[in-house]
Amino acid sequence: MAVAAYIICATPRSGSTMLCDLLKQTGVAGCPDSFYRSQSLDDFVTAFGISPGRGLEFERIYLAAAIQHGTGSTGMFGLRVMWPSMPELQDQLARLFPTPALDRDRLAVAFGTPLYIHLQRRDGIAQAVSRSKAEQSGLWHRAADGSVRELVKRYQAPTYNADQLTRFIAEATAQEAAWNGWFSSQGIVPLDLAYEDLSADPVAALARTLTALGRDPAFAAQARVQTARLADAQSLDWAERYRRGER
Repeated sequence: MAVAAYIICATPRSGSTMLCDLLKQTGVAGCPDSFYRSQSLDDFVTAFGISPGRGLEFERIYLAAAIQHGTGSTGMFGLRVMWPSMPELQDQLARLFPTPALDRDRLAVAFGTPLYIHLQRRDGIAQAVSRSKAEQSGLWHRAADGSVRELVKRYQAPTYNADQLTRFIAEATAQEAAWNGWFSSQGIVPLDLAYEDLSADPVAALARTLTALGRDPAFAAQARVQTARLADAQSLDWAERYRRGER
């Protein structure tokens, strides 16, 4: 039986863009995006064609628009959330739906009872290296053909920074702990999905996800990875230097 919605619960550089792309391409599993990322709110308001504003009426209009765009013609709503966006999302939903006592119940009222997909990256050092290079260079994603897909500032060549890597590892560890604590407090058993498995065999990981969503896993065969791997020899070098304790 298909669920009404799903929420991808992730941390930066854990493969969430790849997973969102794959799910969209199936045509049966929503159009997931980070609709409640505060830094992207103005862009979504423009994309939705709604008037910017504040207060409950704006939040109701925005919620309806997010559901429409996150569902498309598929009958299933998809949402991606990084942990730092979760408290703000819950605050907004609490204003719109004050009666439910639990976070999970507010999310169900807002979006339909969702499947939670916990997307993680086992190699925390590689995750930190990926984020460090993206933050420094401004290049967050390349398309599958190697062209620039997301460049948020003028490109700047990244340099090895052990202190930054340490900070990013700590942040990812804390956010994963927060996700796990929240799942436990809400009585949620998520679908666990690892970046390493998704990257190694995207079709198999997508098929598993579709099965959990109650969709035909055969739709996974038509999806293609839309992003190129950014890990390279420099990434491997940084990870090795960090494991050796180089400052």
